[in-house]
Order: sequence, then structure tokens, then C-alpha cells
Amino acid sequence: MELEELYQKIGGDLKNVMKRIPNEAMIGKFVRKYANDPTYNRLTAAVEAKNWKDAFLAAHTLKGVAQNLGFGRLQKSASALTEAVRGAVPLTDESLFEEVCKDQKEIVEAIEKLD
Repeated sequence: MELEELYQKIGGDLKNVMKRIPNEAMIGKFVRKYANDPTYNRLTAAVEAKNWKDAFLAAHTLKGVAQNLGFGRLQKSASALTEAVRGAVPLTDESLFEEVCKDQKEIVEAIEKLD
């Protein structure tokens, strides 16, 4: 799979990322590194432990990384989760976390197929 195809598949915006990083090879390098980024694992651990302060920090970080890499759907779902647990408020809508998980899985699976 080519980088442009990956972005189409995951609902991303490669053209917008290229405004900030005008080198497709560099973007590809960052995208591949994303698959090993520990932020999602920290988020999962925090949600499982009901540690809402850490969940907020991890969701906020994930939102920023997704925004920088142009991962639109993940950025939106991580943003919604960030707001839901802002101020260490307990998560009352599990579907927000489930949406982040779905978007994360889709991205990682697509990265694994990247040429």
C-alpha cells in the first residue's frame, strides 16, 4: 500500500500534512514510527485502571500526534475522549474509548500494509 492510499483508507489528510512536512519519505518514516508509539498503550492502561488523570494526558497526547500526522478520524475520536475525561472526570460513555480503539486498530493495520 502506498502512503496516499493509507491516508485515504484511514480518513486522513496527506495533503495537509505535506504543507507542514513537504517530504513524502519523511512523512512515511513518521507514520511507520507511529505504529510503535506507546501513547495508545498508556491510554488503554489508564482507562482500564480508571486513572482519569493519566487517561486525559494520554488521550490529549494521542489527539496531538494524530493531528500532526493528519489522522483525521483518530484525531476526532481522541479529542472527544479528551474532553470527556478533562479534569480527571470519570468516563461515563465507553463508546468514546471504543471509537479511539477502532480508529487506532485501523491505522496500525494500514501501516502494517504500507510499502
